[in-house]
Amino acid sequence: MARIVMKFGGTSVGDVERIRNVARRVKAEVDAGNEVAVVVSAMSGDTNRLVGLCDAVSPMYDSREYDVVVSTGEQVTIGLLAMALQDMGTEARSWMGWQLPVHTDDAHGKARIASIDTTVIEERMAMGQVAVVAGFQGLGPDKRVTTLGRGGSDTSAVALAAALKADRCDIYTDVDGIYTTDPRIVAKARKLDKITYEEMLEQASLGAKVLQTRSVEMAMKHRVRVQVLSSFSDAPGTLVCDEDEIVEKELVSGIAYSKDEAKVTLAKVADHPGVAARIFGPLADANINVDMIVQNVSDDGQSTDVTFTLPRGDLVRALKVLEDRQEDIAYKELIADKAVVKVSVIGVGMRSHAGVAKTMFTALSDKGINIQVISTSEIKVSVLIAEEYMELAVRALHTAYGLDAA
Repeated sequence: MARIVMKFGGTSVGDVERIRNVARRVKAEVDAGNEVAVVVSAMSGDTNRLVGLCDAVSPMYDSREYDVVVSTGEQVTIGLLAMALQDMGTEARSWMGWQLPVHTDDAHGKARIASIDTTVIEERMAMGQVAVVAGFQGLGPDKRVTTLGRGGSDTSAVALAAALKADRCDIYTDVDGIYTTDPRIVAKARKLDKITYEEMLEQASLGAKVLQTRSVEMAMKHRVRVQVLSSFSDAPGTLVCDEDEIVEKELVSGIAYSKDEAKVTLAKVADHPGVAARIFGPLADANINVDMIVQNVSDDGQSTDVTFTLPRGDLVRALKVLEDRQEDIAYKELIADKAVVKVSVIGVGMRSHAGVAKTMFTALSDKGINIQVISTSEIKVSVLIAEEYMELAVRALHTAYGLDAA
Protein backbone atom coordinates (compact mmCIF):
# COMPACT_ATOMS: atom_id res chain seq x y z
CA MET A 1 0.00 0.00 0.00
CA ALA A 2 1.26 3.46 -0.90
CA ARG A 3 0.25 6.94 0.15
CA ILE A 4 -0.30 9.10 -2.93
CA VAL A 5 -1.26 12.72 -3.51
CA MET A 6 -2.97 13.24 -6.89
CA LYS A 7 -3.30 16.74 -8.33
CA PHE A 8 -5.58 17.72 -11.22
CA GLY A 9 -5.37 21.08 -13.00
CA GLY A 10 -8.12 23.23 -14.46
CA THR A 11 -8.31 21.48 -17.84
CA SER A 12 -8.62 18.11 -16.07
CA VAL A 13 -11.75 19.28 -14.20
CA GLY A 14 -13.07 21.57 -16.95
CA ASP A 15 -16.59 20.08 -17.02
CA VAL A 16 -18.71 17.43 -15.32
CA GLU A 17 -17.58 14.58 -17.59
CA ARG A 18 -13.92 15.43 -16.97
CA ILE A 19 -14.60 15.50 -13.23
CA ARG A 20 -16.09 12.00 -13.54
CA ASN A 21 -12.95 10.95 -15.44
CA VAL A 22 -10.83 12.26 -12.56
CA ALA A 23 -13.03 10.37 -10.08
CA ARG A 24 -12.44 7.14 -12.02
CA ARG A 25 -8.68 7.63 -11.84
CA VAL A 26 -8.83 8.33 -8.11
CA LYS A 27 -11.10 5.32 -7.51
CA ALA A 28 -8.61 3.07 -9.35
CA GLU A 29 -5.85 4.09 -6.90
CA VAL A 30 -8.14 3.49 -3.93
CA ASP A 31 -9.22 0.11 -5.29
CA ALA A 32 -5.53 -0.80 -5.61
CA GLY A 33 -5.28 -0.40 -1.83
CA ASN A 34 -3.58 2.99 -1.69
CA GLU A 35 -4.28 5.89 0.66
CA VAL A 36 -5.19 8.87 -1.50
CA ALA A 37 -5.47 12.62 -1.11
CA VAL A 38 -6.50 14.71 -4.12
CA VAL A 39 -5.71 18.37 -4.78
CA VAL A 40 -7.72 20.14 -7.48
CA SER A 41 -7.69 23.51 -9.22
CA ALA A 42 -10.71 25.54 -10.25
CA MET A 43 -12.40 24.61 -13.53
CA SER A 44 -10.51 25.87 -16.56
CA GLY A 45 -11.19 29.59 -17.04
CA ASP A 46 -12.94 30.10 -13.69
CA THR A 47 -10.04 31.84 -11.93
CA ASN A 48 -9.60 34.24 -14.87
CA ARG A 49 -13.32 35.02 -14.70
CA LEU A 50 -13.16 35.71 -10.96
CA VAL A 51 -10.06 37.90 -11.34
CA GLY A 52 -11.90 39.83 -14.05
CA LEU A 53 -14.83 40.45 -11.71
CA CYS A 54 -12.46 41.86 -9.08
CA ASP A 55 -10.84 44.17 -11.65
CA ALA A 56 -14.26 45.30 -12.90
CA VAL A 57 -15.51 46.22 -9.43
CA SER A 58 -12.33 47.96 -8.27
CA PRO A 59 -8.93 48.02 -10.03
CA MET A 60 -7.42 49.07 -6.68
CA TYR A 61 -9.09 46.21 -4.79
CA ASP A 62 -8.28 45.10 -1.25
CA SER A 63 -6.09 41.99 -1.71
CA ARG A 64 -7.78 40.27 1.25
CA GLU A 65 -11.17 40.52 -0.45
CA TYR A 66 -9.59 39.51 -3.76
CA ASP A 67 -8.52 36.25 -2.09
CA VAL A 68 -12.06 35.68 -0.80
CA VAL A 69 -13.39 35.93 -4.36
CA VAL A 70 -10.78 34.04 -6.39
CA SER A 71 -10.53 31.13 -3.93
CA THR A 72 -14.16 30.15 -4.58
CA GLY A 73 -13.37 28.34 -7.84
CA GLU A 74 -11.69 25.48 -5.99
CA GLN A 75 -14.61 25.18 -3.58
CA VAL A 76 -16.83 24.20 -6.50
CA THR A 77 -14.47 21.53 -7.88
CA ILE A 78 -13.70 19.83 -4.55
CA GLY A 79 -17.42 19.52 -3.81
CA LEU A 80 -18.23 18.14 -7.27
CA LEU A 81 -15.33 15.67 -7.21
CA ALA A 82 -16.29 14.43 -3.74
CA MET A 83 -19.85 13.91 -5.01
CA ALA A 84 -18.61 12.03 -8.10
CA LEU A 85 -16.46 9.72 -5.95
CA GLN A 86 -19.36 9.06 -3.58
CA ASP A 87 -21.58 8.27 -6.58
CA MET A 88 -19.04 5.63 -7.63
CA GLY A 89 -19.09 4.04 -4.17
CA THR A 90 -15.83 5.58 -2.92
CA GLU A 91 -15.81 7.34 0.44
CA ALA A 92 -14.69 10.95 0.01
CA ARG A 93 -14.84 14.28 1.79
CA SER A 94 -13.90 17.76 0.55
CA TRP A 95 -11.64 20.15 2.46
CA MET A 96 -11.06 23.88 1.98
CA GLY A 97 -7.60 25.23 2.76
CA TRP A 98 -8.80 26.89 5.96
CA GLN A 99 -10.43 23.68 7.23
CA LEU A 100 -7.21 21.64 7.54
CA PRO A 101 -5.75 24.30 7.87
CA VAL A 102 -3.02 25.14 5.35
CA HIS A 103 -1.13 27.84 7.28
CA THR A 104 0.41 30.60 5.15
CA ASP A 105 2.00 33.99 5.64
CA ASP A 106 -0.07 37.16 5.21
CA ALA A 107 1.02 38.05 1.65
CA HIS A 108 -2.49 38.00 0.19
CA GLY A 109 -2.58 37.08 -3.49
CA LYS A 110 0.90 35.48 -3.37
CA ALA A 111 1.07 33.77 0.03
CA ARG A 112 3.68 31.16 0.90
CA ILE A 113 2.84 27.97 2.80
CA ALA A 114 4.25 27.76 6.34
CA SER A 115 2.78 24.42 7.45
CA ILE A 116 -0.14 22.05 6.89
CA ASP A 117 -2.07 20.34 9.68
CA THR A 118 -2.77 16.86 8.32
CA THR A 119 -4.09 15.30 11.54
CA VAL A 120 -7.73 15.01 10.50
CA ILE A 121 -7.25 13.91 6.90
CA GLU A 122 -4.66 11.29 7.93
CA GLU A 123 -7.26 9.82 10.28
CA ARG A 124 -9.84 9.82 7.47
CA MET A 125 -7.40 8.35 4.94
CA ALA A 126 -6.57 5.53 7.36
CA MET A 127 -10.32 4.74 7.37
CA GLY A 128 -10.31 4.51 3.55
CA GLN A 129 -11.75 7.96 2.87
CA VAL A 130 -10.35 10.09 0.05
CA ALA A 131 -9.46 13.63 1.09
CA VAL A 132 -10.32 16.07 -1.70
CA VAL A 133 -8.40 19.28 -0.93
CA ALA A 134 -8.71 22.71 -2.53
CA GLY A 135 -5.45 23.82 -4.10
CA PHE A 136 -4.21 27.41 -4.37
CA GLN A 137 -5.51 28.54 -0.97
CA GLY A 138 -4.70 28.65 2.72
CA LEU A 139 -5.27 30.50 5.98
CA GLY A 140 -3.23 33.54 6.97
CA PRO A 141 -2.14 34.60 10.47
CA ASP A 142 -5.14 36.95 10.58
CA LYS A 143 -7.49 33.93 10.09
CA ARG A 144 -8.46 35.15 6.64
CA VAL A 145 -8.36 33.12 3.41
CA THR A 146 -5.17 33.54 1.36
CA THR A 147 -4.23 32.45 -2.15
CA LEU A 148 -0.82 31.33 -3.37
CA GLY A 149 -0.61 33.09 -6.73
CA ARG A 150 -1.25 31.71 -10.20
CA GLY A 151 -0.24 28.08 -10.58
CA GLY A 152 -0.37 27.69 -6.81
CA SER A 153 -2.25 24.39 -6.88
CA ASP A 154 0.94 22.58 -7.90
CA THR A 155 2.60 24.05 -4.82
CA SER A 156 -0.38 23.02 -2.67
CA ALA A 157 -0.09 19.43 -3.90
CA VAL A 158 3.67 19.12 -3.33
CA ALA A 159 3.37 20.76 0.12
CA LEU A 160 0.58 18.34 1.08
CA ALA A 161 2.64 15.39 -0.16
CA ALA A 162 5.57 16.58 1.96
CA ALA A 163 3.36 17.04 5.04
CA LEU A 164 1.78 13.59 4.57
CA LYS A 165 5.18 11.99 3.84
CA ALA A 166 3.57 10.59 0.70
CA ASP A 167 5.36 8.07 -1.48
CA ARG A 168 4.64 10.17 -4.57
CA CYS A 169 2.85 13.26 -5.85
CA ASP A 170 1.15 12.63 -9.21
CA ILE A 171 0.40 15.82 -11.12
CA TYR A 172 -2.11 15.29 -13.92
CA THR A 173 -2.26 17.87 -16.68
CA ASP A 174 -2.97 18.17 -20.40
CA VAL A 175 0.50 16.90 -21.42
CA ASP A 176 1.82 13.40 -20.82
CA GLY A 177 5.22 14.25 -19.36
CA ILE A 178 8.38 16.32 -19.67
CA TYR A 179 9.99 16.48 -23.11
CA THR A 180 13.53 17.23 -24.25
CA THR A 181 12.13 20.45 -25.72
CA ASP A 182 8.84 21.94 -26.89
CA PRO A 183 7.27 19.30 -29.23
CA ARG A 184 5.49 22.11 -31.07
CA ILE A 185 8.87 23.34 -32.29
CA VAL A 186 10.78 20.07 -32.60
CA ALA A 187 8.70 17.17 -33.90
CA LYS A 188 11.43 14.73 -32.81
CA ALA A 189 11.36 15.83 -29.15
CA ARG A 190 11.47 12.83 -26.79
CA LYS A 191 9.54 12.31 -23.57
CA LEU A 192 11.87 11.75 -20.62
CA ASP A 193 11.30 8.83 -18.24
CA LYS A 194 13.04 10.72 -15.42
CA ILE A 195 14.42 14.20 -14.82
CA THR A 196 16.25 15.58 -11.79
CA TYR A 197 14.84 18.29 -9.55
CA GLU A 198 17.63 20.63 -10.61
CA GLU A 199 16.96 20.12 -14.32
CA MET A 200 13.22 20.56 -13.86
CA LEU A 201 13.77 23.72 -11.83
CA GLU A 202 15.89 25.18 -14.62
CA GLN A 203 13.22 24.30 -17.18
CA ALA A 204 10.43 25.80 -15.05
CA SER A 205 12.40 29.00 -14.42
CA LEU A 206 12.93 29.34 -18.18
CA GLY A 207 9.23 29.33 -18.91
CA ALA A 208 8.30 25.64 -19.21
CA LYS A 209 4.62 25.59 -18.20
CA VAL A 210 4.37 21.95 -17.13
CA LEU A 211 5.24 22.59 -13.47
CA GLN A 212 5.19 25.81 -11.47
CA THR A 213 8.65 26.93 -10.25
CA ARG A 214 7.72 27.12 -6.57
CA SER A 215 6.34 23.58 -6.61
CA VAL A 216 9.64 22.24 -8.01
CA GLU A 217 11.61 24.17 -5.40
CA MET A 218 9.45 22.64 -2.67
CA ALA A 219 9.73 19.14 -4.13
CA MET A 220 13.52 19.46 -4.22
CA LYS A 221 13.70 20.80 -0.67
CA HIS A 222 11.54 18.02 0.80
CA ARG A 223 12.61 15.31 -1.69
CA VAL A 224 9.04 14.68 -2.84
CA ARG A 225 8.97 12.40 -5.89
CA VAL A 226 6.72 14.08 -8.47
CA GLN A 227 5.24 12.31 -11.48
CA VAL A 228 3.82 14.31 -14.40
CA LEU A 229 1.01 12.50 -16.23
CA SER A 230 -1.82 13.19 -18.66
CA SER A 231 -5.42 13.22 -17.44
CA PHE A 232 -6.55 12.16 -20.90
CA SER A 233 -4.41 9.10 -21.63
CA ASP A 234 -2.86 6.16 -19.81
CA ALA A 235 0.62 6.78 -21.23
CA PRO A 236 3.53 6.59 -18.76
CA GLY A 237 4.59 9.99 -17.44
CA THR A 238 7.87 11.56 -16.34
CA LEU A 239 9.25 11.19 -12.81
CA VAL A 240 10.92 14.24 -11.24
CA CYS A 241 13.28 12.82 -8.66
CA ASP A 242 16.64 12.96 -6.94
CA GLU A 243 19.74 12.64 -9.10
CA ASP A 244 20.63 9.40 -7.30
CA GLU A 245 17.57 7.68 -8.81
CA ILE A 246 18.86 8.19 -12.34
CA VAL A 247 21.52 5.55 -13.03
CA GLU A 248 22.85 6.82 -16.37
CA LYS A 249 22.64 10.58 -16.57
CA GLU A 250 22.38 12.12 -20.02
CA LEU A 251 24.88 14.84 -20.82
CA VAL A 252 22.00 17.14 -21.79
CA SER A 253 18.38 16.47 -20.84
CA GLY A 254 16.72 19.32 -22.66
CA ILE A 255 16.75 22.54 -24.66
CA ALA A 256 14.64 25.32 -23.15
CA TYR A 257 13.79 28.80 -24.33
CA SER A 258 12.25 31.96 -22.90
CA LYS A 259 10.61 34.62 -25.05
CA ASP A 260 9.89 36.82 -22.02
CA GLU A 261 13.21 38.65 -22.36
CA ALA A 262 14.42 42.17 -23.03
CA LYS A 263 17.98 43.49 -23.34
CA VAL A 264 19.23 46.81 -22.00
CA THR A 265 22.62 48.36 -22.78
CA LEU A 266 24.12 51.38 -21.03
CA ALA A 267 26.81 52.70 -23.37
CA LYS A 268 29.97 54.51 -22.31
CA VAL A 269 29.56 54.26 -18.55
CA ALA A 270 32.41 55.68 -16.50
CA ASP A 271 34.66 52.74 -15.63
CA HIS A 272 35.37 53.05 -11.92
CA PRO A 273 34.43 51.25 -8.67
CA GLY A 274 30.78 51.44 -7.58
CA VAL A 275 29.22 51.90 -10.99
CA ALA A 276 27.59 48.45 -10.98
CA ALA A 277 25.96 49.20 -7.62
CA ARG A 278 24.58 52.48 -8.98
CA ILE A 279 23.04 50.63 -11.93
CA PHE A 280 21.66 47.50 -10.31
CA GLY A 281 20.86 48.83 -6.83
CA PRO A 282 17.95 51.04 -7.96
CA LEU A 283 16.64 48.22 -10.20
CA ALA A 284 16.60 45.85 -7.23
CA ASP A 285 14.84 48.49 -5.11
CA ALA A 286 12.16 48.62 -7.84
CA ASN A 287 11.78 44.80 -7.61
CA ILE A 288 13.14 44.33 -11.14
CA ASN A 289 14.98 41.05 -11.51
CA VAL A 290 18.11 41.23 -13.67
CA ASP A 291 19.38 38.02 -15.25
CA MET A 292 22.29 37.86 -17.71
CA ILE A 293 24.97 40.56 -17.36
CA VAL A 294 28.00 41.36 -19.54
CA GLN A 295 30.44 44.26 -19.35
CA ASN A 296 32.77 45.31 -22.17
CA VAL A 297 35.35 48.06 -22.50
CA SER A 298 34.00 50.77 -24.84
CA ASP A 299 35.81 51.62 -28.06
CA ASP A 300 37.37 54.70 -26.41
CA GLY A 301 39.16 52.54 -23.83
CA GLN A 302 38.14 54.91 -21.03
CA SER A 303 34.60 53.71 -20.33
CA THR A 304 32.55 50.52 -20.33
CA ASP A 305 29.35 49.22 -21.90
CA VAL A 306 27.06 47.32 -19.52
CA THR A 307 24.45 44.98 -21.03
CA PHE A 308 21.88 42.95 -19.08
CA THR A 309 18.58 41.13 -19.56
CA LEU A 310 15.35 41.38 -17.59
CA PRO A 311 11.71 40.25 -17.96
CA ARG A 312 10.09 41.96 -20.94
CA GLY A 313 7.19 43.15 -18.80
CA ASP A 314 9.60 45.12 -16.58
CA LEU A 315 11.34 46.94 -19.42
CA VAL A 316 9.37 50.20 -19.29
CA ARG A 317 9.82 50.52 -15.53
CA ALA A 318 13.52 49.68 -15.78
CA LEU A 319 14.12 52.33 -18.43
CA LYS A 320 12.35 54.92 -16.27
CA VAL A 321 14.53 53.99 -13.27
CA LEU A 322 17.72 54.29 -15.32
CA GLU A 323 16.69 57.51 -17.08
CA ASP A 324 15.97 59.12 -13.71
CA ARG A 325 19.52 58.27 -12.62
CA GLN A 326 21.42 59.12 -15.78
CA GLU A 327 23.48 61.83 -14.08
CA ASP A 328 24.41 59.58 -11.14
CA ILE A 329 25.32 56.57 -13.34
CA ALA A 330 26.96 58.79 -15.99
CA TYR A 331 26.13 56.80 -19.11
CA LYS A 332 26.04 58.34 -22.59
CA GLU A 333 23.28 56.26 -24.20
CA LEU A 334 20.51 53.87 -23.09
CA ILE A 335 19.56 51.19 -25.64
CA ALA A 336 16.66 48.75 -25.28
CA ASP A 337 15.85 45.67 -27.37
CA LYS A 338 12.75 43.49 -26.97
CA ALA A 339 13.39 41.32 -30.05
CA VAL A 340 15.53 38.77 -28.19
CA VAL A 341 15.10 35.28 -26.73
CA LYS A 342 17.10 33.20 -24.27
CA VAL A 343 17.93 29.64 -25.32
CA SER A 344 19.41 27.24 -22.78
CA VAL A 345 21.02 23.82 -22.76
CA ILE A 346 20.29 21.95 -19.50
CA GLY A 347 21.76 18.76 -18.03
CA VAL A 348 23.27 17.43 -14.81
CA GLY A 349 25.74 15.49 -16.98
CA MET A 350 27.56 18.79 -17.59
CA ARG A 351 29.15 18.47 -14.16
CA SER A 352 31.34 15.62 -15.34
CA HIS A 353 31.76 16.34 -19.07
CA ALA A 354 33.69 19.04 -20.90
CA GLY A 355 32.81 20.55 -24.25
CA VAL A 356 29.11 21.27 -23.73
CA ALA A 357 29.46 24.99 -24.41
CA LYS A 358 31.70 24.34 -27.42
CA THR A 359 29.02 22.12 -29.00
CA MET A 360 26.43 24.82 -28.42
CA PHE A 361 28.49 27.63 -29.91
CA THR A 362 29.51 25.52 -32.91
CA ALA A 363 25.92 24.47 -33.65
CA LEU A 364 24.71 28.08 -33.56
CA SER A 365 27.63 29.32 -35.62
CA ASP A 366 26.95 26.70 -38.30
CA LYS A 367 23.43 28.13 -38.64
CA GLY A 368 24.70 31.71 -38.82
CA ILE A 369 23.17 32.66 -35.46
CA ASN A 370 24.97 35.43 -33.56
CA ILE A 371 25.26 35.17 -29.76
CA GLN A 372 24.67 38.46 -27.94
CA VAL A 373 25.11 37.43 -24.28
CA ILE A 374 26.26 34.22 -22.55
CA SER A 375 25.66 32.98 -19.00
CA THR A 376 26.46 29.65 -17.36
CA SER A 377 25.71 27.67 -14.23
CA GLU A 378 26.75 24.22 -13.08
CA ILE A 379 24.08 22.48 -15.17
CA LYS A 380 23.07 25.13 -17.72
CA VAL A 381 24.50 27.23 -20.55
CA SER A 382 22.28 30.07 -21.79
CA VAL A 383 22.68 32.41 -24.73
CA LEU A 384 20.74 35.46 -25.83
CA ILE A 385 19.97 35.61 -29.56
CA ALA A 386 17.73 37.53 -31.93
CA GLU A 387 14.10 36.46 -31.61
CA GLU A 388 13.79 35.56 -35.29
CA TYR A 389 16.30 32.70 -34.88
CA MET A 390 14.64 31.04 -31.87
CA GLU A 391 13.09 28.01 -33.57
CA LEU A 392 16.13 27.42 -35.77
CA ALA A 393 18.40 27.53 -32.70
CA VAL A 394 16.27 25.12 -30.68
CA ARG A 395 16.12 22.60 -33.53
CA ALA A 396 19.85 22.87 -34.22
CA LEU A 397 20.80 22.36 -30.57
CA HIS A 398 18.34 19.49 -30.12
CA THR A 399 20.05 17.67 -32.99
CA ALA A 400 23.58 18.67 -31.94
CA TYR A 401 23.21 17.02 -28.53
CA GLY A 402 21.68 13.83 -29.92
CA LEU A 403 18.23 14.41 -28.42
CA ASP A 404 16.18 13.74 -31.57
CA ALA A 405 13.89 10.73 -31.37
CA ALA A 406 14.80 7.91 -33.74
